[in-house]
Amino acid sequence: MAVDRPTSRKSDKKKHKPIIVRRTKLVKKTHQSGTWKIAYADFVTAMMAFFLLLWLLGSNDEARLRGIAKYFQTPLMVAFAGGPAMTDQSNIINVGNNSIEEGAAQVKTGAVEETHRFDLSDGRRDAKRAERARLLELKQNLEQAINASLNLSQFKDQLLIDITTHGLRIQIMDKKNRPMFDLGSANLKPYTVDILREIGTVLNSVPNKVSMTGHTDATPYQGGAGNYSNWELSLDRANAARRELVSGGLYEEKFLRVVGLASSALFDAGDPFSPSNRRISIIVMNAKTEREASMDGGVVSEE
Repeated sequence: MAVDRPTSRKSDKKKHKPIIVRRTKLVKKTHQSGTWKIAYADFVTAMMAFFLLLWLLGSNDEARLRGIAKYFQTPLMVAFAGGPAMTDQSNIINVGNNSIEEGAAQVKTGAVEETHRFDLSDGRRDAKRAERARLLELKQNLEQAINASLNLSQFKDQLLIDITTHGLRIQIMDKKNRPMFDLGSANLKPYTVDILREIGTVLNSVPNKVSMTGHTDATPYQGGAGNYSNWELSLDRANAARRELVSGGLYEEKFLRVVGLASSALFDAGDPFSPSNRRISIIVMNAKTEREASMDGGVVSEE
Protein backbone atom coordinates (compact mmCIF):
# COMPACT_ATOMS: atom_id res chain seq x y z
CA MET A 1 0.00 0.00 0.00
CA ALA A 2 1.43 3.23 -1.09
CA VAL A 3 1.76 5.91 1.45
CA ASP A 4 1.51 9.57 0.33
CA ARG A 5 4.39 11.57 1.50
CA PRO A 6 3.70 15.05 2.61
CA THR A 7 5.01 17.71 0.31
CA SER A 8 7.75 19.86 1.78
CA ARG A 9 7.09 23.47 2.55
CA LYS A 10 10.07 24.49 0.49
CA SER A 11 8.78 23.02 -2.71
CA ASP A 12 5.34 24.45 -1.98
CA LYS A 13 6.73 27.91 -1.72
CA LYS A 14 8.54 27.55 -5.00
CA LYS A 15 5.35 26.42 -6.65
CA HIS A 16 3.32 29.40 -5.39
CA LYS A 17 6.00 32.18 -5.56
CA PRO A 18 4.45 35.34 -6.99
CA ILE A 19 5.81 36.69 -10.23
CA ILE A 20 6.59 40.42 -10.03
CA VAL A 21 6.54 42.33 -13.32
CA ARG A 22 8.11 45.77 -13.28
CA ARG A 23 6.78 48.14 -15.92
CA THR A 24 8.45 51.53 -16.41
CA LYS A 25 5.93 54.30 -16.85
CA LEU A 26 7.13 57.02 -19.19
CA VAL A 27 6.08 60.48 -18.05
CA LYS A 28 6.42 63.12 -20.69
CA LYS A 29 7.78 66.32 -19.21
CA THR A 30 6.70 69.66 -20.49
CA HIS A 31 8.92 71.03 -23.23
CA GLN A 32 11.57 73.35 -21.74
CA SER A 33 13.70 75.11 -24.32
CA GLY A 34 16.41 77.79 -24.20
CA THR A 35 14.98 79.67 -27.20
CA TRP A 36 13.90 82.62 -25.04
CA LYS A 37 17.49 83.08 -23.91
CA ILE A 38 18.63 83.45 -27.51
CA ALA A 39 15.84 85.95 -28.21
CA TYR A 40 16.72 87.92 -25.09
CA ALA A 41 20.41 88.00 -26.05
CA ASP A 42 19.48 89.26 -29.52
CA PHE A 43 17.33 91.98 -27.96
CA VAL A 44 20.12 93.15 -25.62
CA THR A 45 22.60 93.19 -28.52
CA ALA A 46 20.22 95.25 -30.66
CA MET A 47 19.65 97.76 -27.85
CA MET A 48 23.39 98.10 -27.28
CA ALA A 49 23.93 98.74 -30.99
CA PHE A 50 21.10 101.30 -30.97
CA PHE A 51 22.53 103.28 -28.06
CA LEU A 52 26.01 103.07 -29.58
CA LEU A 53 24.58 104.60 -32.78
CA LEU A 54 22.94 107.39 -30.77
CA TRP A 55 26.24 108.10 -29.01
CA LEU A 56 28.13 108.25 -32.31
CA LEU A 57 25.57 110.62 -33.80
CA GLY A 58 25.71 112.88 -30.77
CA SER A 59 29.51 113.01 -30.50
CA ASN A 60 30.18 114.17 -34.09
CA ASP A 61 29.79 117.67 -35.47
CA GLU A 62 27.53 118.61 -38.34
CA ALA A 63 30.35 118.62 -40.90
CA ARG A 64 31.41 115.05 -40.09
CA LEU A 65 27.80 113.83 -40.18
CA ARG A 66 27.37 115.38 -43.63
CA GLY A 67 30.50 113.54 -44.80
CA ILE A 68 29.19 110.23 -43.46
CA ALA A 69 25.84 110.81 -45.18
CA LYS A 70 27.60 111.45 -48.49
CA TYR A 71 29.61 108.25 -48.03
CA PHE A 72 26.48 106.12 -47.70
CA GLN A 73 24.80 107.88 -50.61
CA THR A 74 27.59 106.65 -52.89
CA PRO A 75 26.43 103.80 -55.20
CA LEU A 76 28.53 101.03 -53.64
CA MET A 77 26.61 98.31 -55.51
CA VAL A 78 28.31 99.39 -58.72
CA ALA A 79 31.70 98.78 -57.16
CA PHE A 80 30.84 95.34 -55.80
CA ALA A 81 28.63 94.00 -58.61
CA GLY A 82 30.82 95.15 -61.49
CA GLY A 83 29.40 96.28 -64.80
CA PRO A 84 30.36 98.91 -67.34
CA ALA A 85 30.43 101.64 -64.73
CA MET A 86 33.35 100.00 -62.95
CA THR A 87 35.86 101.54 -65.34
CA ASP A 88 34.05 104.85 -65.72
CA GLN A 89 36.43 107.42 -64.24
CA SER A 90 33.66 109.98 -63.99
CA ASN A 91 31.96 107.83 -61.37
CA ILE A 92 32.13 108.84 -57.70
CA ILE A 93 34.07 105.65 -56.91
CA ASN A 94 37.51 105.57 -58.43
CA VAL A 95 38.89 102.06 -59.08
CA GLY A 96 42.56 101.15 -59.02
CA ASN A 97 45.39 103.27 -57.67
CA ASN A 98 43.78 106.62 -58.48
CA SER A 99 42.69 108.50 -55.37
CA ILE A 100 40.17 111.23 -54.67
CA GLU A 101 40.85 113.16 -51.46
CA GLU A 102 40.06 111.25 -48.33
CA GLY A 103 39.00 107.89 -46.99
CA ALA A 104 39.77 104.45 -48.35
CA ALA A 105 37.85 101.21 -48.67
CA GLN A 106 39.52 98.04 -49.85
CA VAL A 107 37.65 95.37 -51.78
CA LYS A 108 39.17 91.94 -52.43
CA THR A 109 37.87 89.80 -55.30
CA GLY A 110 39.81 86.54 -55.42
CA ALA A 111 43.50 87.49 -55.56
CA VAL A 112 42.79 91.00 -56.86
CA GLU A 113 42.73 93.85 -54.37
CA GLU A 114 41.30 97.16 -55.45
CA THR A 115 41.35 100.40 -53.50
CA HIS A 116 38.43 102.78 -53.66
CA ARG A 117 38.72 106.27 -52.23
CA PHE A 118 35.81 108.40 -51.25
CA ASP A 119 35.66 112.14 -50.76
CA LEU A 120 34.41 112.74 -47.21
CA SER A 121 35.44 116.40 -47.07
CA ASP A 122 32.41 117.74 -48.92
CA GLY A 123 30.41 117.98 -45.71
CA ARG A 124 33.12 119.98 -43.98
CA ARG A 125 33.45 122.31 -46.94
CA ASP A 126 29.69 122.83 -47.06
CA ALA A 127 29.63 123.65 -43.34
CA LYS A 128 32.47 126.17 -43.74
CA ARG A 129 30.74 127.82 -46.68
CA ALA A 130 27.48 128.04 -44.74
CA GLU A 131 29.27 129.54 -41.74
CA ARG A 132 31.11 132.10 -43.86
CA ALA A 133 27.83 133.08 -45.53
CA ARG A 134 26.28 133.51 -42.07
CA LEU A 135 29.13 135.77 -40.93
CA LEU A 136 28.97 137.82 -44.14
CA GLU A 137 25.25 138.30 -43.56
CA LEU A 138 26.01 139.43 -39.98
CA LYS A 139 28.58 141.91 -41.35
CA GLN A 140 25.98 143.36 -43.72
CA ASN A 141 23.42 143.60 -40.91
CA LEU A 142 25.90 145.47 -38.71
CA GLU A 143 26.80 147.89 -41.50
CA GLN A 144 23.11 148.51 -42.21
CA ALA A 145 22.44 149.09 -38.51
CA ILE A 146 25.31 151.58 -38.33
CA ASN A 147 24.12 153.47 -41.41
CA ALA A 148 20.52 153.53 -40.20
CA SER A 149 21.33 154.76 -36.68
CA LEU A 150 21.84 158.47 -36.12
CA ASN A 151 23.96 157.69 -33.06
CA LEU A 152 26.25 155.26 -34.88
CA SER A 153 26.58 156.78 -38.35
CA GLN A 154 28.69 159.70 -37.05
CA PHE A 155 31.21 157.18 -35.65
CA LYS A 156 31.61 155.12 -38.84
CA ASP A 157 35.24 156.18 -39.19
CA GLN A 158 35.99 154.58 -35.80
CA LEU A 159 34.36 151.26 -36.65
CA LEU A 160 36.18 148.65 -38.71
CA ILE A 161 34.34 145.41 -39.58
CA ASP A 162 36.09 142.69 -41.57
CA ILE A 163 36.28 138.90 -42.03
CA THR A 164 39.48 137.20 -40.83
CA THR A 165 40.63 133.59 -40.59
CA HIS A 166 39.16 133.55 -37.07
CA GLY A 167 35.72 134.93 -37.87
CA LEU A 168 34.04 138.33 -38.03
CA ARG A 169 36.11 141.07 -36.37
CA ILE A 170 34.62 144.34 -35.13
CA GLN A 171 37.14 146.97 -34.01
CA ILE A 172 36.14 150.16 -32.20
CA MET A 173 39.09 152.56 -32.27
CA ASP A 174 40.00 155.83 -30.63
CA LYS A 175 40.19 158.98 -32.69
CA LYS A 176 42.48 161.89 -31.88
CA ASN A 177 39.78 164.11 -30.42
CA ARG A 178 37.21 161.39 -29.74
CA PRO A 179 38.47 158.63 -27.40
CA MET A 180 36.30 155.71 -26.31
CA PHE A 181 37.36 155.92 -22.64
CA ASP A 182 38.32 158.57 -20.17
CA LEU A 183 42.07 159.18 -20.16
CA GLY A 184 43.91 156.37 -18.34
CA SER A 185 40.59 154.87 -17.20
CA ALA A 186 38.13 152.10 -18.02
CA ASN A 187 35.17 154.52 -17.85
CA LEU A 188 33.33 154.50 -21.18
CA LYS A 189 32.27 157.65 -22.97
CA PRO A 190 28.47 157.93 -23.46
CA TYR A 191 28.76 157.53 -27.25
CA THR A 192 30.87 154.38 -26.78
CA VAL A 193 28.08 152.94 -24.63
CA ASP A 194 25.61 153.62 -27.47
CA ILE A 195 27.88 151.92 -30.02
CA LEU A 196 28.33 148.79 -27.89
CA ARG A 197 24.65 148.46 -27.03
CA GLU A 198 23.65 148.78 -30.68
CA ILE A 199 26.14 146.05 -31.63
CA GLY A 200 24.99 143.78 -28.78
CA THR A 201 21.46 143.60 -30.15
CA VAL A 202 22.70 142.32 -33.54
CA LEU A 203 25.25 139.70 -32.44
CA ASN A 204 22.58 137.41 -30.99
CA SER A 205 21.42 136.59 -34.53
CA VAL A 206 24.23 134.01 -34.89
CA PRO A 207 25.10 131.10 -32.55
CA ASN A 208 28.86 131.78 -32.64
CA LYS A 209 30.86 132.48 -29.49
CA VAL A 210 32.50 135.88 -28.94
CA SER A 211 36.00 136.93 -27.92
CA MET A 212 36.75 140.38 -26.43
CA THR A 213 40.20 141.97 -26.52
CA GLY A 214 41.37 145.31 -25.13
CA HIS A 215 44.35 147.22 -26.60
CA THR A 216 46.35 150.31 -25.67
CA ASP A 217 49.02 152.29 -27.45
CA ALA A 218 52.70 152.20 -26.42
CA THR A 219 52.42 155.13 -23.99
CA PRO A 220 53.27 153.79 -20.50
CA TYR A 221 50.49 154.01 -17.93
CA GLN A 222 50.92 157.05 -15.67
CA GLY A 223 49.76 157.32 -12.07
CA GLY A 224 47.92 154.91 -9.87
CA ALA A 225 49.40 151.95 -8.04
CA GLY A 226 52.86 150.80 -9.02
CA ASN A 227 51.67 147.35 -10.13
CA TYR A 228 48.94 148.73 -12.46
CA SER A 229 50.00 148.98 -16.09
CA ASN A 230 48.64 148.98 -19.64
CA TRP A 231 48.03 145.23 -19.27
CA GLU A 232 45.55 145.73 -16.45
CA LEU A 233 44.07 148.81 -18.15
CA SER A 234 43.43 146.97 -21.43
CA LEU A 235 41.76 144.08 -19.58
CA ASP A 236 39.57 146.43 -17.53
CA ARG A 237 38.49 148.23 -20.71
CA ALA A 238 37.64 144.93 -22.43
CA ASN A 239 35.52 143.92 -19.42
CA ALA A 240 33.77 147.30 -19.36
CA ALA A 241 32.94 146.89 -23.06
CA ARG A 242 31.67 143.34 -22.40
CA ARG A 243 29.27 144.61 -19.74
CA GLU A 244 27.80 147.17 -22.14
CA LEU A 245 27.33 144.52 -24.83
CA VAL A 246 25.38 142.47 -22.30
CA SER A 247 23.33 145.54 -21.40
CA GLY A 248 22.56 145.87 -25.11
CA GLY A 249 21.07 142.35 -25.15
CA LEU A 250 24.02 140.06 -25.95
CA TYR A 251 23.76 136.80 -24.02
CA GLU A 252 26.33 136.43 -21.25
CA GLU A 253 27.07 132.79 -22.18
CA LYS A 254 28.24 133.76 -25.68
CA PHE A 255 31.54 135.10 -24.32
CA LEU A 256 34.44 132.66 -24.53
CA ARG A 257 37.43 134.98 -24.00
CA VAL A 258 37.96 138.42 -22.43
CA VAL A 259 41.64 139.44 -22.51
CA GLY A 260 43.86 142.49 -22.40
CA LEU A 261 46.88 142.68 -24.72
CA ALA A 262 48.16 146.18 -23.85
CA SER A 263 50.34 147.35 -26.80
CA SER A 264 51.55 143.86 -27.84
CA ALA A 265 49.34 143.78 -30.98
CA LEU A 266 49.41 147.25 -32.51
CA PHE A 267 46.94 148.24 -35.22
CA ASP A 268 49.38 150.86 -36.59
CA ALA A 269 52.81 149.31 -36.10
CA GLY A 270 54.42 152.27 -37.88
CA ASP A 271 53.24 154.63 -35.16
CA PRO A 272 53.03 152.87 -31.77
CA PHE A 273 51.51 156.00 -30.19
CA SER A 274 48.72 156.39 -32.75
CA PRO A 275 45.18 156.71 -31.28
CA SER A 276 44.01 153.86 -33.53
CA ASN A 277 46.11 151.46 -31.42
CA ARG A 278 43.75 152.14 -28.51
CA ARG A 279 40.84 149.93 -29.42
CA ILE A 280 38.43 147.18 -28.47
CA SER A 281 38.27 144.10 -30.73
CA ILE A 282 35.20 141.90 -30.81
CA ILE A 283 35.63 138.64 -32.72
CA VAL A 284 32.60 136.53 -33.59
CA MET A 285 34.52 133.27 -33.83
CA ASN A 286 34.08 130.62 -36.50
CA ALA A 287 33.75 126.95 -35.47
CA LYS A 288 37.46 126.13 -35.95
CA THR A 289 38.67 129.05 -33.83
CA GLU A 290 36.05 128.38 -31.19
CA ARG A 291 37.09 124.72 -30.96
CA GLU A 292 40.79 125.56 -30.70
CA ALA A 293 40.21 128.26 -28.09
CA SER A 294 38.08 125.89 -26.01
CA MET A 295 40.60 123.02 -26.17
CA ASP A 296 43.94 124.70 -25.55
CA GLY A 297 42.81 127.76 -23.60
CA GLY A 298 44.72 129.98 -26.01
CA VAL A 299 44.00 133.58 -26.85
CA VAL A 300 42.44 134.32 -30.22
CA SER A 301 44.99 136.27 -32.26
CA GLU A 302 44.20 139.51 -34.05
CA GLU A 303 45.35 138.33 -37.47
